[in-house]
Amino acid sequence: MTPLIAPSLLSANFADLQSEIAMINRSEADWLHLDIMDGVFVPNISFGFPVIKSLAPLCTKPMDAHLMVCRPEKFIDRLQALGIYMMNVHYEACPHLHRTLAQIKEAGMKAGITLNPHTPVSLLEDVVNDADMVLIMSVNPGFGGQKFIPHSLEKVARLKELILKKNSHALIEIDGGINEETGKAAIEAGADILVVGHSVFTSPNPEETLSRLKQL
Repeated sequence: MTPLIAPSLLSANFADLQSEIAMINRSEADWLHLDIMDGVFVPNISFGFPVIKSLAPLCTKPMDAHLMVCRPEKFIDRLQALGIYMMNVHYEACPHLHRTLAQIKEAGMKAGITLNPHTPVSLLEDVVNDADMVLIMSVNPGFGGQKFIPHSLEKVARLKELILKKNSHALIEIDGGINEETGKAAIEAGADILVVGHSVFTSPNPEETLSRLKQL
């Protein structure tokens, strides 16, 4: 399977988002990844609904919203109204995860689960069949440009085993420190979707970098 590539808006130039979105539209990227942070669940604040509302009409790629927030279920209807394709919530933020996934799907979106670096894949045993995607964080969430945690590759491989064992259709996404080297290793371990930020938006030719990532 050719990997899906999801550039992360968090690493884009916020002084010229229109140009950054136009570049993503032209590129071979598959999704636009949106890191939404509340400064409580993670130690940073990124952007919220006004930014998403302004860029949604400009973006021709499906939007993958990663909610690093407390009580993400509060925002299901608002994200659906903005045209979000995939709503991704943290296992650690959802005491009633099965219910939250069902609510996301009832709203017409795809439902994803994110695991922090310290959260074991085994905790998904009873819920992986209810997810359309599982995101493995390969850095501690909250800030872009961090170093890839090598142990994440083992987690991806264990998650792939669990998905096959349970006959789940969930895709595997990985986010944090992804470049051509770590992206290739993640795909070999079983990842389907690469979230890329710093390595793309600091590249002299972001579209060419996205094209190379697509060919991994």
